[in-house]
Amino acid sequence: MASTSKVDPPGEDGVEEEELERFDDFTIASSWERFISEIEAVCRQWIADGPKNLLEKGAMQLESSQNLYRVKFELKYALKTYCMEYFFETDSGVKIPEWTSPVHDLQLCFGVKEFLVIAPQSASGVVLDAPEASKLLSAVAIALTNCCSLLAAFVPVHDPSRKAFIGIQNMGTIFTRRFEADRIGSQVPVKLMHLEGLSAQGLNPQDIDGMGSPRVDSHSRAQWDDDCPWSEWYSAEDPIKGVELIATWPERMVENSPEMEELENTSPHEAEKWVMLPVISPNLDSSGGNRIGFASQLLLLIHALDISFNAQFVEDFVSAENIAPNKLTSSMVVPPPTVLDRVLKDLFQGSQVQGFAKEEYKYSRGIKGAPVGSLFSQFSLHSLWVGNCNIRAIAVLWVEFTREVRWCWEESQPLPKVQVNGSIDLATCLVNQKLQMLAICIERKCELNEDFQDCLGSNDQPHAQKKEDGPLRNDTASTKVSSSESDRIHDSPTAHGSSQKYEKIASSSIMKQHLKSSDNLRRGSAGVVGSMKLLKTYQSMHAPYTQDPPLMTEDMHEERLQAVEAFGDSFNFSAQLERDVLASDMSAFKAANPDAVFEDFIRWHSPGDWINDETEDKAAASVGSSSLKEDWPPRGQLSKRMSEQGNLWRKIWNDAPALPAYEQKPLLDPNREGEKILHYLETLQPHQLLEQMVCTAFKAAADTLNMTNHGGLKQMTTKMEQLYNTMSSTLKPLQTNRLSKGSDTIEDLKRLSTVFEHVEKLLTLAASLHRKFSNAPRLSESIFADYYEFYLPKMGTGAGSGDVKHQEFDKKQQVKMKEREVVSNLFKPPTANQKWRKVISMGNLLNGHEPTMREIVFTTHRLEVRNAGKGSELGMETYRMYIAGTSNDLRVALSVTSCD
Repeated sequence: MASTSKVDPPGEDGVEEEELERFDDFTIASSWERFISEIEAVCRQWIADGPKNLLEKGAMQLESSQNLYRVKFELKYALKTYCMEYFFETDSGVKIPEWTSPVHDLQLCFGVKEFLVIAPQSASGVVLDAPEASKLLSAVAIALTNCCSLLAAFVPVHDPSRKAFIGIQNMGTIFTRRFEADRIGSQVPVKLMHLEGLSAQGLNPQDIDGMGSPRVDSHSRAQWDDDCPWSEWYSAEDPIKGVELIATWPERMVENSPEMEELENTSPHEAEKWVMLPVISPNLDSSGGNRIGFASQLLLLIHALDISFNAQFVEDFVSAENIAPNKLTSSMVVPPPTVLDRVLKDLFQGSQVQGFAKEEYKYSRGIKGAPVGSLFSQFSLHSLWVGNCNIRAIAVLWVEFTREVRWCWEESQPLPKVQVNGSIDLATCLVNQKLQMLAICIERKCELNEDFQDCLGSNDQPHAQKKEDGPLRNDTASTKVSSSESDRIHDSPTAHGSSQKYEKIASSSIMKQHLKSSDNLRRGSAGVVGSMKLLKTYQSMHAPYTQDPPLMTEDMHEERLQAVEAFGDSFNFSAQLERDVLASDMSAFKAANPDAVFEDFIRWHSPGDWINDETEDKAAASVGSSSLKEDWPPRGQLSKRMSEQGNLWRKIWNDAPALPAYEQKPLLDPNREGEKILHYLETLQPHQLLEQMVCTAFKAAADTLNMTNHGGLKQMTTKMEQLYNTMSSTLKPLQTNRLSKGSDTIEDLKRLSTVFEHVEKLLTLAASLHRKFSNAPRLSESIFADYYEFYLPKMGTGAGSGDVKHQEFDKKQQVKMKEREVVSNLFKPPTANQKWRKVISMGNLLNGHEPTMREIVFTTHRLEVRNAGKGSELGMETYRMYIAGTSNDLRVALSVTSCD
């Protein structure tokens, strides 16, 4: 800006004054100069700080790149505000990132590593006026030159959708590099879709640095999970929506158009490098609740549990009038009869089972629910999907369920999907125990209704043919009291009395008479007991067939313990409770051994209560075998408790008749117990039913998912174990009937459903990966490991999980040569209906698929002679053109180096 001093009248010093009049005063800088000076100061500060200090001062990392950071500064010029951003990397290397790495758009277009971008603070963020853009770029270029910086500077121009830039870079000597990028967002001319056509536009490339081709999506077929264990209940969306394959030729030298045409028709199988990016469904890592699976339905079941405390009986929920208005929603609809009929038909079809494989579900044994595949387990899982799992739908289904169970009882039809192996699994929920016992009662009821003699003939016929002294076979059908029951009987104290020893009785002739008469009276024998003999007659001791001990469910055991506590003397009362079992065993023993005495029964039933005389045993051992009968019976005595006066066992023995098991009154009255079970099921309180359903549904859902074949991924196996542990601790209050209305456990259960959802999503991904890459397990493991680390913060278990931003999974995998066939097979050849869309081909087809995008970099280099004796080498890059796009979208970026 020129400034003029005051002009004096002409005189002697006219010439000098005239010179002063033409003097320009540059001490007062213009706004343009101040703008450049401000840019220069900011750039000098950034360059002086370096990457390390800039990071400490708050430089932000770009989400699209793991190594690119940004700092920014606001500038004002001519009533406008601009934002200048400096993009830099912490890696000190000079290598430009490749396609396969997450890079910034300008890095890919122009091959720069660090750069500046200056743009107006406006809605569009671009400079629409060409002179303004040139002036802005010139200001930055001057400032960078003053700083002796080689950074490239860019200004966004034109419409934002065009992604257009102009830029400049000082090369340090007499060379300057200029940049320009633009985009065609409509139908691209055919000649520009081919390498030969691009060559005809004035660029004659000498070196093709790289070429990405093809980039094809591989869409999975519908119902991909037909063979997955959860497919019985729902169909999951394939988490892998497709696969992007990036095939690259890092460097190719071409000299003419035919060579370029040949390159365009090259198969991607000949590419030097393959990189794959799985396209993960956005629903997999979203929490919007759009995904349908076990977790979403379990959450609805928890809501039903919360409402279940509002009524006394399940039937109360069948009508909407009994539901609190604040709990009643439009989704609480009752399923139509056709749906109920379909569900009940599925539940009550099938046969009884002998047992469920416990080794497959070892982690779920700590959860008190019905085994997966059992009747109540299937009922609980069906409830998740009937009527959107609302309390009214569950109530209606339960009422119909109990009616079907009663029909099976009254018609003596076996209960399907119920374990029947002669015992009650107390590790399961009470409803499952009741159904097990009812199934056994139905069996016993049928046996009682059959011809008793026919049953006897079929069961005892083989044993009648045994020899008296034949050994007791290992596979005999004789039944004994369970070890736990026997221990309680054997350890019971008895009334007071005195012990006694036995004297020798019976001569050999008397023994023979007894043997003959006993054979005719013996009934219900399962075979001899080793070498044991009866004390009085020297006959072989026979083990009898005995009745099964009466079965009890968990609540029956609790009632029994309460009764014991009420009577005070637990031991005597316990013995009294076992009286029927003990009397049955004694009657059967008497029938199988007509000449037996009480001491014989003790030696067989409770060997610990028979004490042998050790001194006499040693003396007997020194005598030859010919004198065994002369030393009979062996010297011994009953234990103190069995020999006391008024012993309860002896009293029972004296009163017990000699009756084989098949002639005795059954210890379990199936009719009485069956009716009691049905009464329990029909009067079960809603919250008690829902508590058992929640435990069973979580257990069954987890066991179902755990059957998924995911190739043995370690992270998935560990996650399933952690889920079982979390379920076991969270569901414990439901298993001990400690839940009440308004309990905090409801919130814990909702959090458990969230944890379940995370694991379910990961398992779905693991299953999809295993199906697609079963013959390339390294790829499956690598992709899952990368996604697992990406997903951890969303699960609340990773660092910084409190502030999780939405990001897309973009971790690429390099495909090895032996894995290419597996990846190639994912791209199924297009069908006849799909081929009509191939109007214009871009080349580089893979199994008939065109590239969804092709990226090409042309470069030409200035030929420099380094040493005349050693030939020439490629020097400075003079031209670079980046081309990316499809037939409907083409982007071109050009950089030219010139001598100023």
